Amino acid sequence: MNEKEKMQNGLLYDANYDKELAEERIKCKNLCYEYNALAPGETEKRKELIKKILGSVRENFLIEQSFQCDYGYNIEIGENFYSNHNLVILDPAKVTFGDNVFIGPNCGFYTAEHPLDAETRNKGLETAKPIKVGNNVWFGGNVVVLPGVTIGDNTVIGAGSVVTKNIPSNVVAAGNPCKVIKQLENN
Repeated sequence: MNEKEKMQNGLLYDANYDKELAEERIKCKNLCYEYNALAPGETEKRKELIKKILGSVRENFLIEQSFQCDYGYNIEIGENFYSNHNLVILDPAKVTFGDNVFIGPNCGFYTAEHPLDAETRNKGLETAKPIKVGNNVWFGGNVVVLPGVTIGDNTVIGAGSVVTKNIPSNVVAAGNPCKVIKQLENN
């Protein structure tokens, strides 16, 4: 099994010295650089470039600059996706966003996970766990979502939250670590 296959299967893999993965990251980062250099009014060029970067997009979306990701092909966004400035998605594993997802500024979605054991970590090895976000989810500014998290439909994640565990549908959740603080009615 090569390093990319290990990465895609949630196994320890070497992202730093594998030529294929390094080339894929450079290609993606070059596209992100090009995207971030476009004028905000160049909406059609921006939209076409995001379609080149991401694995799957729907018709209506807007990702404000700046935007950064590792591979791009592991990211899927639903219809009516919006993210404010400074979105970072570390995507060695799949990151899936449902329809009508709104993301505040300075948010991060991180699928990469490094070993707790220093000897293994110092070898440059890591794993990756997918992130899944349902439909009609709103993230306040400065939210961080960690590897392996699923967030249910119709949920609001409060500003500044660090989401370390799954969050159910139809709730408001906030904090560090992020916890459910309110059940939502009429969803």
